[in-house]
Amino acid sequence: MPERGVLIAIGGHEDKDGDRLILKYVADRLQGGVLVLATVASHQPEGYLQMYEEAFGDFGVELRELYVNERHETSDPEKLALFEGAAGVFFTGGDQLRISSQIGDTPIEARVREILDRGGVVAGTSAGASMMTETMLVRGPSAESYRIGDLHMAPGLGLVRDMIIDQHFAERGRIGRLLGAVAHNPRVLGVGIDEDTAAVMEKGRLTVLGRAAVYIVDGAEVGHSNVAEAEADYALSMHDVRLHVLTEGDEFDLKARRPKGGLPHEDWAWRPPKT
Repeated sequence: MPERGVLIAIGGHEDKDGDRLILKYVADRLQGGVLVLATVASHQPEGYLQMYEEAFGDFGVELRELYVNERHETSDPEKLALFEGAAGVFFTGGDQLRISSQIGDTPIEARVREILDRGGVVAGTSAGASMMTETMLVRGPSAESYRIGDLHMAPGLGLVRDMIIDQHFAERGRIGRLLGAVAHNPRVLGVGIDEDTAAVMEKGRLTVLGRAAVYIVDGAEVGHSNVAEAEADYALSMHDVRLHVLTEGDEFDLKARRPKGGLPHEDWAWRPPKT
């Protein structure tokens, strides 16, 4: 968990042409600063800059696009210069492996961490959310029970510890694979984020923003799991797992692993008044 900055993990398909609540929140946290739009996750980044310029257009956000096609480009002075004076970074969707393999442990990752360390914003949607953790979900079946051999994970950037994030969560029926990820390592919290919904993480707490829900799977008290003994095609068995379902205004203490009482949508301090 960053000491000073804020992580905004978005479950994908954030609203870009309606009230744009999540993008408005990102803009507010920038306090007028420049936002680096990192399209690294995409194999075809064309069009992302225009789309987000239009989406952020009413909020006065200056965007600079960062794309890395090959890892050696992360030392390019022109690409590193994009971070000068920037208040935040926004990672778009695509393939989270492209983010970790292309910029992990490079000068660009160092610039991202510097922004967090000085109190800035790092946001990511879809793949850009999954890559924030030390270990990230890469592939796994949706809309079915988890089978022991079906999950593929890889190292992420590790901007937040002791957590694994999945996105497009309810929409793609990903509860089974998140349970599987937690079964592999009950130390981590499994965080599933619905579309057009964000988990805002700072100062040891997670707060929900958006139209749907964030699901938190806590395996700390699991008393039985067959993940280590069963055959690869067996369904997962896991007992005494704890599940929290949080909606807008709900908070979760990441250290104590406990939710706090939620607020009605209109009472959350940040949410702008209805017009």
